[in-house]
Amino acid sequence: MFVAAQVGAEIAQRCKLPAVVGEIAAGCLIGPSVLGWVTINEPLEVLAEIGVVLLLFSVGLETRLGDLKKVGRVAALVGVAGVVLPFVLGGAWALASGFEIPKAMFVAAAFVATSAGITARVLQDLGALNRIEGRVILGAAVIDDILAMLLLGVVSSIQTSGGVNVLGLLLVFVQAVGFVAIVAILGSRIMRRSSALLEVPINPLSPLTIVLALCLALAFAASVLGLAAIIGAFLAGMIAAETQQRHSLEKQLVPIMAFLVPFFFVITGTQVNLSELANPTALGALLIIVILAVIGKLVGSGLGALSLGRKSALVVGMGMVPRGEVGIIVASLGQQAGVFNATTYALIIAMSLATSIIAPPLLAKLIARLPPDTSGASDDDVSDMSLLILVEETGHE
Repeated sequence: MFVAAQVGAEIAQRCKLPAVVGEIAAGCLIGPSVLGWVTINEPLEVLAEIGVVLLLFSVGLETRLGDLKKVGRVAALVGVAGVVLPFVLGGAWALASGFEIPKAMFVAAAFVATSAGITARVLQDLGALNRIEGRVILGAAVIDDILAMLLLGVVSSIQTSGGVNVLGLLLVFVQAVGFVAIVAILGSRIMRRSSALLEVPINPLSPLTIVLALCLALAFAASVLGLAAIIGAFLAGMIAAETQQRHSLEKQLVPIMAFLVPFFFVITGTQVNLSELANPTALGALLIIVILAVIGKLVGSGLGALSLGRKSALVVGMGMVPRGEVGIIVASLGQQAGVFNATTYALIIAMSLATSIIAPPLLAKLIARLPPDTSGASDDDVSDMSLLILVEETGHE
């Protein structure tokens, strides 16, 4: 799997495509649908989950709370609009395909969420995380995850009991919002004031080991609350971004991520069962839902970001298109609940992967057309980088 990821990434980059496209395609090739060289088991799933957790932690490490606050209103509009329109389009397709209303709502829920991991990797590879569009996408992805979780709770309740527990959903919403707000605001303040404590232990790598422990802890806490683990990891990275050791942590993470992150994208590619799509009817349905999935996010999220200008709105909309692992999780829940048959399950999985493959190269092209962004780095970032350059040039600590 690791070798396949490296070969796939190399081929993709030589074809002027983001590496993530090659890694996902490699997963499709060596997975059960084609060559059958790999059977996914629990240890591999653990490797993949740790990989994506570290990826979002590193993304958070390049994102400060102050940067997200500047785009908070736009990110909220992008997040909400990027949930409503895809849900409507997905539900309309399901109803037109003959699904009953409760099952149609479950199908629609698979259209809603955004895979922060895939978009974050592309933005990171392009050096665009600090652009205003990148900050909007990341902020909106967090909002998306909370709304998608609530929506999934609603449709699950309707499917299983025929009703909705409003009080229970309200409690979940308050917990999720409270967790994000408290960790982001309080955690950032604490870390800013006490980052020197990271170097108290004798171990010279103690800053890295301590923040990695924080990353895993918050990822676990997020999953307990029903949020994606990657949201907790992203918040941990954002907290660590307030430390004095921020830049050294970024460098130390690179080799760890080079080993673990590819497993996530390869396993994402192995999830699709191509045999369920080997007929004209299924392929036609797949084409329709992929088009609807792309339009839903591109238009919905793009409209929410129009205040940034048309070109930036297109980038934000395209950045929200990948469904990735989030769509796969919803599909798996639908199959377990008896909502999806094998063909519908394969369609949702294939849609999640198709949007994950289509979006990165288009996102790269759209970002390349943007004018230089002067709002990407704060004064602190500039002064920190200047100090880092001075240290490296003089050789003094």
